Amino acid sequence: MCGIAGFLQSSAALPLQGQEAIVRTMRDALTHRGPDRGGDWCDPAAGIALGHRRLAILDLSSAGDQPMVSADGRYVLAFNGEIYNHHELRGELEAAGHRFRGHSDTESLLEGIAAWGLVPTLQRSRGMFALALWDRRERRLSLARDRFGEKPLYYAVNGSAFIFASELKALHRHPDFRPELDRDALCLYLRHNYVPQPFSIYRGVAQVPPGCLLSRDASGRQTGPDPWWSLSATVMEAMEHPWRGSEAEAVEALEALLDEVVAERLEADVPLGALLSGGIDSSLVTALMQRRAGEPVRTFSVGYADRIYDEAPHAARVAAHLDTRHTELTVTPEEALALIPDLPQIYDEPFADASQIPTTLISRLTRRRVTVALTGDGGDELFGGYNRYFWALRLQRAAAVPAPLRRAAGAAIRLLPPALWDRLFAMLSPLLPAHLRFSLPGDKLHKLAGLLAFTDPADLYRRLISHWPQPEQLVIGGREPGLLREVEAGLPGKVSGARRMMYLDTAGYLPGDILTKVDRAAMSASLETRVPLLDHRLLAFAWSLPPELLIRGGQGKYLLRRVLHRHVPPALVERPKMGFAVPLEAWLRGPLRDWAEVLLDEGRLRREGIFEPGPIRRRWAEHLSGRRNWQYPLWGVLMFQAWRERWS
Repeated sequence: MCGIAGFLQSSAALPLQGQEAIVRTMRDALTHRGPDRGGDWCDPAAGIALGHRRLAILDLSSAGDQPMVSADGRYVLAFNGEIYNHHELRGELEAAGHRFRGHSDTESLLEGIAAWGLVPTLQRSRGMFALALWDRRERRLSLARDRFGEKPLYYAVNGSAFIFASELKALHRHPDFRPELDRDALCLYLRHNYVPQPFSIYRGVAQVPPGCLLSRDASGRQTGPDPWWSLSATVMEAMEHPWRGSEAEAVEALEALLDEVVAERLEADVPLGALLSGGIDSSLVTALMQRRAGEPVRTFSVGYADRIYDEAPHAARVAAHLDTRHTELTVTPEEALALIPDLPQIYDEPFADASQIPTTLISRLTRRRVTVALTGDGGDELFGGYNRYFWALRLQRAAAVPAPLRRAAGAAIRLLPPALWDRLFAMLSPLLPAHLRFSLPGDKLHKLAGLLAFTDPADLYRRLISHWPQPEQLVIGGREPGLLREVEAGLPGKVSGARRMMYLDTAGYLPGDILTKVDRAAMSASLETRVPLLDHRLLAFAWSLPPELLIRGGQGKYLLRRVLHRHVPPALVERPKMGFAVPLEAWLRGPLRDWAEVLLDEGRLRREGIFEPGPIRRRWAEHLSGRRNWQYPLWGVLMFQAWRERWS
């Protein structure tokens, strides 16, 4: 894995020495992404400078260094990621007479581009990546990103400079960069607890959307971003060619495809392991890794002293069954508190998925033993695993109930505080069916109370994913862009119900939250993560399946479970879904309270002039009293405040 950075000056080109100095300081802001070597390539006459930091994974020799120039001299590539089928590309090129200098996937990709063109090569490739390609003949810079958005890429135009980088911190190193808070994007952040793509927290700075490409020439003319791959088109194609086989045949087909995508992600010239939570997805990935390994796979998990949140014992039992070399980290409130000052530097724009804490800590532990780790991310979005999908199905059936009655039912639920609901569910747990035995029932019921007033499927989804439902009332001078409506406009017409939400999560929540969290946490520790379940062939297969092979009996990932149970006994993995939750509610009332009080001080909020203090202070008071659990919306404000202290 690597980091890339650079710029294209459309006028008043700098001399070589000036170009090199700027691009080197930009690229070296990303040393954590590539601690092994740094490289740069500049052409003062064209105004182009490319920088690269390398984490050597394939071909550890200098033959894999970047920026890399194609054999014909036309193209220069700065590449972050992995091309898992690069041997296929290389084989085609060798059959046509090409001879390679090394064995890196970067060289395979670059020579493919030289032979077939950029878009055809990307469409042939299976991988995760962000890249910058300079065409010396056409004097054109192209930026492209992988299908799902596993690897980040930001860009901005400041004066005559078009600048880009894997992370915002590198943009700060360019002398023309003038960051300005985008209050409209802040509204989006408060709704989602992350800044959705293509926005960034800064006005005039954007992210290349997943599966997209943009080009800019030396005179400043820009095209795109335009899709080189389409989620919507892939989904429609899959639905037009539905699975016609039996359930047993679907299990066989899925296992064969999973085995292939996992195998592709095992190539490395450095030590490799897996992040294991003991849940469905990570257990399945680990089982398929172990089946192919010649020795026990290294696995890593995280746990807490608080048993409500602790999944480490489940992971340990799965590891023991699979006979892996397992390492476990127990996170304490003190360790969380010690990490929090680092989070604004690691994420370098506001990000408030609280599982960023254990993800960062387990990445640091894992990196001490391996350089590459496979994860189970993506299974929920592709195969229907989130609890909100099941709640949505039930709530949509309740749409026939008049809205006033639904609102009254919600008010009745809110009469009891979450803690009391938790105690009631604990008492009744032996009598409840499996689908009603889930973690933190009080929080979920209070959220359900707010959902009961929904008006249509789009409104229901917005309520489900919103941390602050009316962010414009919180951000002074902010107006929320209609991003959700734009994403919904791309929905294929046949998609409804839970699958509608799965599509929206794949387009938004997956790249904006899950993949951002894992990328920044892991790369801050110089750890490469690979996500086997995010293969476009798996996406197409999942969308070809009938809904009952995804969600059945109030439980998701039905077909994935069928495959997993071939390798791991159901008793080891069948339990209520936890996600990667942390005891944030208690931490904010305890060891993190003083830190939070400073950031949420009413006088401070008024002086800064960004937030209306009233709604924040009310939720903070309710949280401290135990009347409500507002951990996630409060964490969003706290992470913004901490970020602003570091970067304002």
